[in-house]
Amino acid sequence: MNALFEDAGKFFAGRVMLETDTSVQIELDSGKRVKVKAANLLLKFDKPQPAEMVAAAQLLAQEIDLDLAWEFAPDAEFSFVDMARDYFEASAGLEKQAAALFRLFEAPHYFRRMGKGNFKKAPAEIVKAALLGIERKKLVAAQIEGWAAELVAGQCPQPVRDQLYKLLFKPDKNAPEYKAVVEAARLSQKAPLDLLKGAGAINSPYLFHWKRFLFESFPKGTGFPALAAPAIKETLPLAAVRAFSIDDSQTTEIDDALSVQGLGTGTVVFGVHIAAPGLAFAPDAPIDKVARERLSTVYMPGHKLTMLPDDVVQAYTLTAGRDCPSVSLYVTMNEATLAITGSETKLERVPIVANLRHDQLDSVVTEASLTGAAEAAYEFAPELAFAFRLARHLKAQREVVRGKPENFNRPDYNFRLDGNDAGEPQGTERVLITTRQRGSPLDLVVAEAMILANSTWGGWLAECGVPGIYRSQASMAPGVKVRMGIRPAPHAGMGVAQYTWATSPLRRYVDLVNQWQIIACARHGRTAALAAPFKPKDVALFAIISAFDSAYAEYNGFQSGIERYWALVSLAQNGITELNAVVMKDGLVRADDLPLVFRALGAEGLPRGAHVRVRLQGTDLLTLDLHASVATRLDDTAAPGEAAADAEGSADDADDAADSAGPLTLAIDVQGEGADEPAAITAAEAAPAG
Repeated sequence: MNALFEDAGKFFAGRVMLETDTSVQIELDSGKRVKVKAANLLLKFDKPQPAEMVAAAQLLAQEIDLDLAWEFAPDAEFSFVDMARDYFEASAGLEKQAAALFRLFEAPHYFRRMGKGNFKKAPAEIVKAALLGIERKKLVAAQIEGWAAELVAGQCPQPVRDQLYKLLFKPDKNAPEYKAVVEAARLSQKAPLDLLKGAGAINSPYLFHWKRFLFESFPKGTGFPALAAPAIKETLPLAAVRAFSIDDSQTTEIDDALSVQGLGTGTVVFGVHIAAPGLAFAPDAPIDKVARERLSTVYMPGHKLTMLPDDVVQAYTLTAGRDCPSVSLYVTMNEATLAITGSETKLERVPIVANLRHDQLDSVVTEASLTGAAEAAYEFAPELAFAFRLARHLKAQREVVRGKPENFNRPDYNFRLDGNDAGEPQGTERVLITTRQRGSPLDLVVAEAMILANSTWGGWLAECGVPGIYRSQASMAPGVKVRMGIRPAPHAGMGVAQYTWATSPLRRYVDLVNQWQIIACARHGRTAALAAPFKPKDVALFAIISAFDSAYAEYNGFQSGIERYWALVSLAQNGITELNAVVMKDGLVRADDLPLVFRALGAEGLPRGAHVRVRLQGTDLLTLDLHASVATRLDDTAAPGEAAADAEGSADDADDAADSAGPLTLAIDVQGEGADEPAAITAAEAAPAG
């Protein structure tokens, strides 16, 4: 005897081997024996063979008109046998009964399954809605097929073009556009990115990277709501200083300025004055909500996205010729020994006398002029000379704590784009990349002043029992990263007992948060914990740290990537086919004169620090890949000083470089449908790019 049964929504037929009151053992055509509950048996028969019966019934089932079957089906529950007799004939045999079963089972929009081969017809409105849904699915399937054909033919349908970044990086795998790309990639045997590029979906590599960043980080756009800069209502005393700032000419968010008082008296008061938006608005104010959403200014060659609207920035920035509200740190010290004897924080208006610019003065304000070995024919010469002497003193003290000197062996790179007067770059501009050696006198003055302020304020917050956002590093051992937390802890890379970020409140949100806490300390002293906006163990601080870490990493990653884009463009614009480079690790090399780290064939077996000449074989501006191979080695052995300097970043530096040199990662899946700082931190951390 043979039997037809249902198991997990599928029908099987086979020969009955053993039968009891509750179960039946059945041998399938494959030879496999299964135990089936008696309740799951639907038909028993002697002839024909199980496979023949199932095949014939499936063929016959397709002839059953579902609309006709539904029309004449009873309103009450019925069995498939009843349906076979009503639809075919009263004497409907085995194959017709099985055909009715198969057809009813595969049409749940017409007939509801009631169990044990019983069914009940669905209400008319349900059937109508289901049929409309089926028709829509057919149309969507046809649309997917059509779009896929266009993509294979090298044309990009507009709906796919409109969804480009979502498809590549955050796809909805049920969307027809996604399915069309997957199908086209399968048919053409091309990677999705190559497929879309070939179909004309990506017209500009630069705009591809830029719009991808906006899609991921600014999905609501980069515009600001209409916001007025609140006035500072507090009456602030006027400081008796002549303060000056030091920034690049492109800097509009001037956060910090310096002053020096008492030169020649034996006691000098060194002032660090920070723009004070925290005096104008409090947490949860409309402007704060905007700043908290952005968390930081985003920098890139030729353009930037500020954390705050420009008119708000201009209301609080330290512009020359104004008395600017400031949070000021005054550090008193012995003029001869530079020993610090005290510090004080004040909320005041500070006269900003000048905005000095790096690019205009770096070649003039030299170490020789600052130390008296050459003429100092520039403004604030005595103040800058003292600030430089103090900066070298502070740096030497930190290096004792670090256990080794800081190395400024690699330059900073400045990008200038010619031809983007309209605002946002388009990727076709001429790029000029110049270098500025780290550790220049003005760099050192600003960096050490900010480190002094951030470390001093970090200690003062702790003394007042007020939480802040700190940056710490347990050691400079390879793999030990800089962390953010709410408790003071040593920063080994900086060589200080504690370190906050509080000197850039116009361009970093954590600095603004710390400024609010510092203002509370300036107003209330030891009782500030009761008045500070953020209390100890405040969950809001942890949320801010988490959000800032994520956003800052995204912004820095984009900045690194887009700078890499322009560096690759400069190779083509200047006809560069070979570069000198230094070997890092795992086949990575670092260009001597451009901000480029890339893999070079032949570098794998060379020692770290070895100098090589690299032949360039091609670039891909979409994936930001640079293809190269070692042409010749320029030295017989690695230069000890250079190798040691390059190694200071240890494995972290090379790993970060490898990340920036790696291929573009896409979220689209054709097969399966359904910046941390390096271990050695330089003073540059204290002076963010402007």
